[in-house]
Amino acid sequence: MSYETLLALHIFSVIVLLGIGGGSAFYKFMADRSTQVDVIVHTNRLVVLADWLFTTPAILFQPISGVWLMKITGYTLETHWLFVSIMLYAFATLMWIVAVYLQMKMKRLSIQAQKERKPLDKAYAKLVKYWIWLGIFSASAMGIVFYLMIFKRVF
Repeated sequence: MSYETLLALHIFSVIVLLGIGGGSAFYKFMADRSTQVDVIVHTNRLVVLADWLFTTPAILFQPISGVWLMKITGYTLETHWLFVSIMLYAFATLMWIVAVYLQMKMKRLSIQAQKERKPLDKAYAKLVKYWIWLGIFSASAMGIVFYLMIFKRVF
């Protein structure tokens, strides 16, 4: 595969990663704010599905294509901006894994509330707060990685 094609795929997967993540976060945040259990259940199902269909492959492709690009370009882990990017990417990925776990838990809780025709309880609200903070940290780290990849230097 040519450098240009690999780079385009690498960039495309970042767009998918950030786009789906940002869109899912927005829709889930708005659904949760509505307090309408049916809306929340539907949105939770879609957010979890979007993560499995789109975000997971992009998260897996990023390090594969990144290492491949390193080999093509000759960059090494001794390159400061690249090392910082990889560490931040690992941090963001760990935060994302925890967030996905919380999403699946929130999905189950919301389905249970829907079946019982009850409002969501404080346990659900607590998970939403954790999920939001994980998203903020993860998205911030990914934003810095994106900056480092474009400008190839640490602030």
